[in-house]
Amino acid sequence: MTNHISKSDRIIDAAVKVIANHGYHGAKVTAIAKEAGVADGTIYLYFKNKEHLLIELFQAKMGLFIDYSKQQIGNETTAGDQLYQLIESHLKQLSADYDLAVVTQIELRQSNLVLRQKIGEVLKPYLNLIDSVVKHGIETGEFDKDLDYRLARQMIFGTIDEVVTSWMASGFKYDLLSTLPNVHHMLKKGLT
Repeated sequence: MTNHISKSDRIIDAAVKVIANHGYHGAKVTAIAKEAGVADGTIYLYFKNKEHLLIELFQAKMGLFIDYSKQQIGNETTAGDQLYQLIESHLKQLSADYDLAVVTQIELRQSNLVLRQKIGEVLKPYLNLIDSVVKHGIETGEFDKDLDYRLARQMIFGTIDEVVTSWMASGFKYDLLSTLPNVHHMLKKGLT
């Protein structure tokens, strides 16, 4: 059976690999093209430049990431269970793709202000998803009624992000999902 992945998706997947191995600034368009199995010029048919490719990479990957997370959360009714599914889906998706984990953990912290702002826009729907879980918990009385949902969002995202960063810094030496029960317990206690 032939794989019917589009050229733009092949280029994005190749960019994830090359950027994970060389960093955004060290990633050459020629290396991305070679990894994707396309001519250098083909990349410019789909993306204006490397910056545009990075933004599209985040949009494509975060879109899938968010869709999967929403689906998992949608299967739960309590905010505590939704929080568990949010954390699990985040950890599961990044532990399944080391290259994507490296790219998201390093390249989300771009020093270029314009690029950082564009990546921030891509991240907003995920942060809104966290907000929805927190607000649901506040409305149902499961979480503290005086909770500032914006601060809670930062706490949740920051904790999960740091757990993934530590795992990555260790050289992926342990099972990332093994941290799930403790992360969930700690965050849930902080919200109640």
